[in-house]
Amino acid sequence: MSDTRIAVIAIIVENIDSVEKMNAILSSYGEHIIGRMGIPHREKNINVISVVLDAPSDVISSLSGKIGMLDGISSKTLYSKV
Repeated sequence: MSDTRIAVIAIIVENIDSVEKMNAILSSYGEHIIGRMGIPHREKNINVISVVLDAPSDVISSLSGKIGMLDGISSKTLYSKV
């Protein structure tokens, strides 16, 4: 088994129609997710979500890439040095 890393994926949702697909993707990686926090910004009509993971680097990259490919959703990942 490969080593795991702690990472945070920051997600900005601008297209509410993509939320169902995003949630399905996140659910499929549920075993690696430590926690998740979502904050709606009603004035701008967007949602900001942070997802904390403990997973191998390739799993983290795969999840971030799949989320970022959804229409109206942006994602960036920050990795711990540990």
